Amino acid sequence: MVRIGINGAGGRMGKTLVQACVENPNTQLTAAFEIESSSAIGQDAGLHAGIENLNVSINSELESHTDNFDVLIDFTVPGCTMQSLETCAQHSKSMVIGTTGLDDAQKQKLRQASEKISIVFAPNMSVGVNLCLKLLQTAAKTLGDEYNVEIIEAHHKHKVDAPSGTALRMGEVVAESLGRDLNECAVYGREGHTGARDNKTIGFETIRAGDIVGDHTVMFAGTGERVEITHKASSRMTFAQGAMRAASWLLSKPHGLYDMQDVLGL
Repeated sequence: MVRIGINGAGGRMGKTLVQACVENPNTQLTAAFEIESSSAIGQDAGLHAGIENLNVSINSELESHTDNFDVLIDFTVPGCTMQSLETCAQHSKSMVIGTTGLDDAQKQKLRQASEKISIVFAPNMSVGVNLCLKLLQTAAKTLGDEYNVEIIEAHHKHKVDAPSGTALRMGEVVAESLGRDLNECAVYGREGHTGARDNKTIGFETIRAGDIVGDHTVMFAGTGERVEITHKASSRMTFAQGAMRAASWLLSKPHGLYDMQDVLGL
């Protein structure tokens, strides 16, 4: 049984993670954390998530509770995740990180911390999305440079980063498969007189509206045909279940930086 700590347990995704942890036979919720100003502080994590009393209070002191968990799951925001990373590295605690919007410097800190602890970092923990990433490799290598690539993603109105981490990861997979650098070929939205499309670019279109959990489509458009690989999430539970799977897998692994492709054996 893997003892799980959940950072951001008071938020929408945090409550879903609590539910998934309770439902998974291989995991046990033993710690829950939130920022000091959260109204969830002091509440039972289970009751706050809408399930039974788990006798696990949500608190703000990660540093003093590292003995209470084996793996910390963090789906918060970059600044908070970096603080958790530092604490877990100091106390030799593994992490599953689903936080999006990390910049290059923060990703470098993940790599440095992985020299001490084991980390699964993935912008999307969904099994289906990670299968799509594998399919994108095959599609990009097969279709090649003659097909234009566009990535369309849609999320709820509360999401603060764009494009989504999943969309960017899809772009990275396609770019790598085509021998390109996404930093050099990405185009984020178009407006006005843009001129003819450069075949080597990868376009991103972002939608933020309502309560959309997460839709992603990668379009390969050629002459006379179009291939689309689409994933649509209808519940955050798919991400939470993937995180529990990652936590269970991670416990027996040596220090290092892993992703869901490693967890799923893809």
